[in-house]
Amino acid sequence: MAAGLSRRMEEHNKLLLSIGGVPMIRHVVETYLEAIDGEVCVVTGFEATRIGAALVGLPVRLVHNEDFEMGQPFSVRAGLLAAPDAEHVLIGLGDQPQLTTEDLLALIRAHLAGNTAKISIPLQGELRGNPIVVPITLRSGLLADKTNPGCARFTRANPDLVQHIPMSQPGFFNDIDTPAAFTAFQQMAPEGATP
Repeated sequence: MAAGLSRRMEEHNKLLLSIGGVPMIRHVVETYLEAIDGEVCVVTGFEATRIGAALVGLPVRLVHNEDFEMGQPFSVRAGLLAAPDAEHVLIGLGDQPQLTTEDLLALIRAHLAGNTAKISIPLQGELRGNPIVVPITLRSGLLADKTNPGCARFTRANPDLVQHIPMSQPGFFNDIDTPAAFTAFQQMAPEGATP
């Protein structure tokens, strides 16, 4: 998902900050492209033209969320409506540059080794992470609540349809929402992140 207003990043669109010499959203999307064998849909909203320009040349489908100002649940809805009829859908965030291809593959393997009829959510202690793996059979359930579609409310209201996957990799639990978070990321990986 790449539709958010990026309000907490002050004057910057966080998804366009440079990670390893490319915009963050491109870095994250390239990681997903290396990990999965299906179509990657990027949900846009705020500054959609700039996000699209950052992804030029990548084999992705841009899906514009007209309701992006209403928040993340509506971006999840837009992505779910556009997602191909694959057996499983991986729903991720565009602001998690610490995620690696290996992290994503580990999550997918854990999902496939578990109950594939349930939504798989990375977990570290009490902290829920992203991305999550959703069986396509649950798509209609995630879309049923018209006022608050998507994953957060649904997974909390239906714990029997969720399996938590213990994960220790920090990429699942760290996103870049503020200048301080970006500075912390730069300090962890000074060679890979530039202002």
